[in-house]
Order: sequence, then C-alpha cells, then structure tokens
Amino acid sequence: MAGDQKAKAKMEQAKGKAKAAAGRAVGNERMAAEGQAEKSKGDARQAKEKTKDVFKH
Repeated sequence: MAGDQKAKAKMEQAKGKAKAAAGRAVGNERMAAEGQAEKSKGDARQAKEKTKDVFKH
C-alpha cells in the first residue's frame, strides 16, 4: 500500500511540474497555477509517506 502512495506522489509531482511548465510556456497563468498546486499536493503526499516510514522502523 505504501508503495502505491509513494508512486502516486511521484506521479503527481511530475505531472504538476510538466503542467506548470506548459502553462508558463504558453502564457496560461491558470494552467501554471494548477500545475504548481498539483506538484505541491505530490510533495505533501511524499512528506506524509516519509513520516510514516520514519515511525514504522
């Protein structure tokens, strides 16, 4: 289960980063903001998983 969440976090980070870059490239501020929000969501999920791992061991 934790592996799935870690993979999901990485996917969200990559997708968000790409979406933000695409938004900036075409001058679409909304798309850039959505991409940044998605990346932040992935960062938060990754931090949660790392915290769980610390307390697991």
